[in-house]
Amino acid sequence: MSIAAVPAYLGKDFKDASPGMRFGMYLQLWNEGAWTKIKDRPLDGAKKLNDNDQKTMRGLLARQRQSFDVAASVDASFRLDAQSTAPFTTGLGNEHPTKNGFAFLTPYGLPYLPGSGVKGVLRQAAWELVGGNWGEAHGWSDAAIENLFGRKSVDGDSDHLRGALSFWDVIPQIAPEDQKKPDQISLAVEIMTPHLTHYYQHGEAPHESGQPTPLSFLTVPPKSRFVFHVQCNLAHLKRLAPDLAIDGRWQTLLEVAFRHAFQWLGFGAKTAVGYGAMQEDPEAKVEREQQHIAALADAQRQADLARRATLSPEDLAWEVHHPVIDTFRQQFDTAKFTAYQPGSPFDNQRNEFMKTTLIWEDSKSRLAAGELLKLTMTKAWGTPGNKDSKQRLKDAVATLYPGCV
Repeated sequence: MSIAAVPAYLGKDFKDASPGMRFGMYLQLWNEGAWTKIKDRPLDGAKKLNDNDQKTMRGLLARQRQSFDVAASVDASFRLDAQSTAPFTTGLGNEHPTKNGFAFLTPYGLPYLPGSGVKGVLRQAAWELVGGNWGEAHGWSDAAIENLFGRKSVDGDSDHLRGALSFWDVIPQIAPEDQKKPDQISLAVEIMTPHLTHYYQHGEAPHESGQPTPLSFLTVPPKSRFVFHVQCNLAHLKRLAPDLAIDGRWQTLLEVAFRHAFQWLGFGAKTAVGYGAMQEDPEAKVEREQQHIAALADAQRQADLARRATLSPEDLAWEVHHPVIDTFRQQFDTAKFTAYQPGSPFDNQRNEFMKTTLIWEDSKSRLAAGELLKLTMTKAWGTPGNKDSKQRLKDAVATLYPGCV
């Protein structure tokens, strides 16, 4: 049985260690003074996520969400929920006894996609859109790429520029292989079989009859969730390109770049053969849009409360009353299209408006209401036929708008 190449006092059971530790320091790949062969499937013990790993995985995303909400306002942040449609892998070039490494986030020992990797893929997506080989550029330009992603000069030149965007690391929320067993979550093990080892490593002539050497490597299984967080330094962006900061234009450009990256590029390693393909999570998209609408509504509500705090009592009363006046004015404009008939629906509307306005206390609203009621009292149209009704209306107008009758 293969064991980890560690001192005996550490024991042999490392199932409670993180996947990163079981893949690295505690990899069970040592047997009787020599490395075991790949056929012993040493990665099986490294791929599983125990209960603590799963709690940490979910906790990291929850903490990241909270930190992001505090760090960036709605107009300076971009969040996108995606779901992998193919296996995802990264860090294959890291040194490892199996010849294929994997990127684990220290000190948690969980898979992650570095923010620098996200930035690189999206920059490439923007370049491809600007290049014109994929149809429309959808607003992307060389200047937009430089202002959002930055500029790094070559040949020793010091003319650098920091971009306005910051890309956060992504913590994959790994999906269970069997939906009927949601608690059994693990990474997946895949195989690559290079066929030309004799040519690349031993200097022999290339031919198709070489013996393949299977090499195992870890992947994040399909249907796992990836939540991307991008933060924008709006003050910096307004200095560099004010037009990109208007009405969230930079967010629109980023959505286009993500869409192109999902469809044509992929994230992580081995994207040329289909690894790292993703799509936006439709359910999460609806939820994100609802949260965005709610956040905008809350911001508007707070701004309105701050504005109302500066108004006088009479101005506050006018804000409440002028919609009532506008509604009655519309009713009057509609009624004038037909000949006036005593006892018509408009008479009832006018009586209700009169009762409502007589209890108002602010002078601005009372004057506006009295003036409007006066306009409805014409000989050709609108004067009540009943003597008592006519007198009540005249008294109301005189009360609301003294001196106008």
